[in-house]
Amino acid sequence: MAVRRRSRASISTIVVVIWLLIGVLAAVQRGYFGSAEPSCSRIGSAALTIITGPLNYLGLDPEIGCSVPQPSE
Repeated sequence: MAVRRRSRASISTIVVVIWLLIGVLAAVQRGYFGSAEPSCSRIGSAALTIITGPLNYLGLDPEIGCSVPQPSE
């Protein structure tokens, strides 16, 4: 029984790692890791793209829009 649990855990780990690697590939292809100035929305969109993994190649185009409050004058 313990071997079966360990086997499921290792398979699950492999699936999650592959899922995230596909997400990183999608983020690289979209240019999120370029030399542009990092911003809240750029970092958020890159993270969301990585998390959604293979869904990016099925037409999902996750983007996050956020704004940072500006100091009052």
